Amino acid sequence: MSPRKQPILELDPATVRRARALARKAGKPVVDVARTHTTVSVERATLRLAGLAGADHENVPWVNHLVDAVRDSAGLEHGVALPVWDALRRGEAPDLLTLAQKASSGAVTFHVPDGVRAKAAGKAARTAVAHGIRRIDRQRTTRDRLIARHGNPDHTPWIYLIVATGDIYEDIPQAQEAAREGADIIAVIRSTGQSLLDFVPEGATREGFAGTYATQENFRLMRAALDASSKEVGRYVRLTNYASGLCMPEIATLAGLERLDMMLNDSMYGILFRDINPIRTFVDQRFSRQIHARAGIIINTGEDNYLTTADAIEAAHTVTVSQLLNEYFAKEAGLADWQLGLGHAFEIDPTVKDSLRLELAHALLARQLFPDAPLKWMPPTKHMTGDIFRGYLLDGFFNLVGAMTGQGILLVGMMTEAVVTPWLSDRDLALQNVRYVMRAAGGLTEDFHPPRDGFIQTRARQVLTEAVDLLDAIVHDTGHGEPPLLAAIADGTFGAMKRPASKGKGLDGVFRRADGYVNPAIDLLDSGETR
Repeated sequence: MSPRKQPILELDPATVRRARALARKAGKPVVDVARTHTTVSVERATLRLAGLAGADHENVPWVNHLVDAVRDSAGLEHGVALPVWDALRRGEAPDLLTLAQKASSGAVTFHVPDGVRAKAAGKAARTAVAHGIRRIDRQRTTRDRLIARHGNPDHTPWIYLIVATGDIYEDIPQAQEAAREGADIIAVIRSTGQSLLDFVPEGATREGFAGTYATQENFRLMRAALDASSKEVGRYVRLTNYASGLCMPEIATLAGLERLDMMLNDSMYGILFRDINPIRTFVDQRFSRQIHARAGIIINTGEDNYLTTADAIEAAHTVTVSQLLNEYFAKEAGLADWQLGLGHAFEIDPTVKDSLRLELAHALLARQLFPDAPLKWMPPTKHMTGDIFRGYLLDGFFNLVGAMTGQGILLVGMMTEAVVTPWLSDRDLALQNVRYVMRAAGGLTEDFHPPRDGFIQTRARQVLTEAVDLLDAIVHDTGHGEPPLLAAIADGTFGAMKRPASKGKGLDGVFRRADGYVNPAIDLLDSGETR
């Protein structure tokens, strides 16, 4: 990707620096919370890195059985590593799978060891988990080799297309055909409601609701199919899935193990739109982003969702605030600029006067604030009416703004949005729209320079100023007795959703770390070591 190098909006550098400083100040107390807590999903992800996979006859994963057994008998405040590998060293079972099977029937009692036993258990756990970390490293090396062999797309933005049949074996041919027709990124959208499952389904799945379940086997099958497509079309075709929800750390881990290239991973999406507990989300998010950083995965954030529940003009500054917070949380977890697919969207009501000029201002503001990030630009959805001709025109406007403002990742808009799940013919027409606009106007990034103090520049400065004012208000609101950002989320600052830190799904799976907490996955990710 080649983001714009020369600024075309005359933003005040001091205001930009203040915006980032305030985002750091708002975000750091939340990171401190994440560093002092763990969750059931973080602990399950650790066991997955150590090689524990599979499920019982009722499709309950063995990692769930083992973590639940440790929680019931020893608690999770010290993590699962010490109790589990102490049990293995005591001869309770010859391996993790057998231990999980025995634990599921109550045949194992776990303890938190101390002294020499704790040291030995910790060393054994680190050795086991390091195998998973090294597999992720090998997958990243494989991606680099395949990109060197097949090449990246010779254009920007990269074209991102969604496949969503519910059946992985139907998704595969649709994804391969989309690659032939010009898609650079295939997103296998996740089955509705999976984000609220506190387990990861097992195996290849053939039934889903408005999407396909995210499972390790589905990841493996689609990655293999797109590797074949990459060879066929002569460019590396990237694969995307979703790491949000109650199993964010586990899905991120499985994505790293199976070489996915992008993952939906937003700092607040699960909180605001799925009512997942804020602390659970921020703890899980930090671990998952560390995995993404290690795996070389590009994250896609979800600021576009705010504009489905709030007005895209009035709430434009909340998108900028969220982008700045997502940037801070991502970099703190180790992600580089090239991995930050920060989100924004084309969601202004088209009946509003100057709507296209406003969209240009918002898109340029994002592009200039994050010049080295592959911004993910989302198409119109909220104001699609079922009039497919009007919708096709709106998608053309969206593509044009993407071309003019140098976006990095462009999600293909569908004229049948709000009518039906798109057919292959719908996707073909949508890709034709993108191809036409990019061929005809892709070079406009070189020519488009809005005039000084004109409508677009003035609107961009206004949104940035409002974003700074909001961040300043968040940081200085200290009357709640909790991190100010958590208080702002509770007050409905983002997406008009009120989500207090003391409520929400998954709260019972959050634990404050005790002194002596051990998690070899976090140690390896923090240090960058391989063993």
